Amino acid sequence: MKKTFIILTTLLALTFSSCKKYLDLAPDNLMTIDDIFKSKQSTDNFLANVYFSLPNELEQRFTGNENSGPWTGASDESKYNWSFNYTNVMNMDVWTRTDNEVSTYWTNYYKAIRNASYLIQNIDKANSAEVNDALKKQYKAEARALRAMFYFFLVRTYGPVVLLGENPIDVNTPADQLKLSRSPFDNCIDFITTQLDQAAADLGSDIPGGKEYGRITSGVCKAYKIQALMLAASPLWNGNADYANFKNSDGTLLASTSYDPGKWKKAADAAKEFLDTYVPKYYDLYREQDDDPFTAAYLSCRNVMTNEWNKEWIYGRPNSNSYMRYDRTPFHAGLSADEHGAGAHGATQAMVDAYFTKNGLPITDPAAGYTAGGFSSFQAPFDVTARSTYNPWTNREPRFYVGITYNNSYWLYQTGGVTIISNMEKSGNSGRDQSTSDVSPTGYVVRKDVAGNDNSRGVVYLRLAQIFLDYAEALNESSPGAADILKYLNLVRSRAGIPGYDGVSIPVPSGQAAVRQAIRAERRVELAFESVRYFDVRRWKIAKTMGNGPVYGMNLNGNGPDFYKSTVIETRTFTDRDYLFPIPYQQILINPALVQNPGW
Repeated sequence: MKKTFIILTTLLALTFSSCKKYLDLAPDNLMTIDDIFKSKQSTDNFLANVYFSLPNELEQRFTGNENSGPWTGASDESKYNWSFNYTNVMNMDVWTRTDNEVSTYWTNYYKAIRNASYLIQNIDKANSAEVNDALKKQYKAEARALRAMFYFFLVRTYGPVVLLGENPIDVNTPADQLKLSRSPFDNCIDFITTQLDQAAADLGSDIPGGKEYGRITSGVCKAYKIQALMLAASPLWNGNADYANFKNSDGTLLASTSYDPGKWKKAADAAKEFLDTYVPKYYDLYREQDDDPFTAAYLSCRNVMTNEWNKEWIYGRPNSNSYMRYDRTPFHAGLSADEHGAGAHGATQAMVDAYFTKNGLPITDPAAGYTAGGFSSFQAPFDVTARSTYNPWTNREPRFYVGITYNNSYWLYQTGGVTIISNMEKSGNSGRDQSTSDVSPTGYVVRKDVAGNDNSRGVVYLRLAQIFLDYAEALNESSPGAADILKYLNLVRSRAGIPGYDGVSIPVPSGQAAVRQAIRAERRVELAFESVRYFDVRRWKIAKTMGNGPVYGMNLNGNGPDFYKSTVIETRTFTDRDYLFPIPYQQILINPALVQNPGW
């Protein structure tokens, strides 16, 4: 009897699925080990199965039943109105190590890691008549890169993990041999970056197109290497004294408590290598053209997300169906399905206040020209005319209008022959009188990345602007005062339509600490709602400050002037344990060698 190809159900659970159907892509076929590499089609399908485990970051209404993420709603950027969204449990700090949601990534990514390892070890057996040596080399490199990326996704979520090495676990391995310990964090990063370098050496740099969108290239490998090194260099993992007792049962320290400035240099060097090798030949900042520079900046920052596979996209996932358009479209009572949404994903007041003014200054700067109250006639870059607008929302930078739907703003997509204005006051077309659940929880709705539809569109994971900001940050920590720091920071600001730190329009930040804060402020705005902020505040070890205390928004029970009163929406709690997901408790019970994360 032939062996059926089986997938490790849960790492170290010591149980395996039997006669598992191979791939959703081929639900009617039972794939055996001998069959996997018989043809190019079955080999492609097997590799596609590994790719399929990549998270769908468009699907952010996290319930633990899908491979999405809580990264936006569980950060200080936003809040979901719905109780079923697990981010609300996280924000109240009432999540537990036994919740199904905490095991989602552990289970899914280790399945993908095992499948990738199996391909790496066995693809040389593929039918040479259909899969030649060049394809074998390419597929092996893609699987190696994917495996490294899945490990990276695991370590940024759980911290140090179990490294399984090159060989997939055999189904006949005795249970006592599966009781594996976690590897120290730096060892995990070394493995990830080494694997990415090895994969990059065997992959081309050209960006695939058409049906090949989403395939790994050498540029993708080098970009994720930067992400891993940035994580390792940051305060959470670089000299964190709070992890002095974070050890395996044999006493092995899992996190270094000694600060190593060389880690920042490694990250800066990796970013510089990427920029020198791939920019602008393969990647460049996305820009739209318009006679009005402000409108051009607005269109650039808006469409970089929705114009799929443009030159700024380094990596993304194709064919990502989601509910994002529905979640981020206000209720709009009485309208057709396309423009009648839930609007239940609300931006926080803190995020609204983080955007700069039109002149590139924070709203707290006396020279910013920010007005805290009252109304003015103002035409937003997405609007067809001027409207009476609450002054705090006037004369803000283009990215504010990309990111935020505010009260009485013109909707992005006008259909049905009526002018659609989003009103979130209590009796408005998107207010609480219309619905108690499909309504903004903050008086704002996240607007960024709302496309014409969500059907099978791509989602960007990593784009060039983030690499620019990574490089600026790593360089500021390793070589403060280097000219490239402000160069790359200002390139991001220039595309966004605001002045750079040139000492003329905007004063140059004085000293390393001030530059650090400028870079962090820029990341918060440029990468808002892109599943970045959640990890940034954790790796910087400031989440305990940013994730605690009252969250503000508008007064959802008010109409007219009463709506605009600053109101506490909820009070959040963040403790030291929340820097990491807990290791799924079932895994701890099964495997005594697997220690739990601190505080859990």
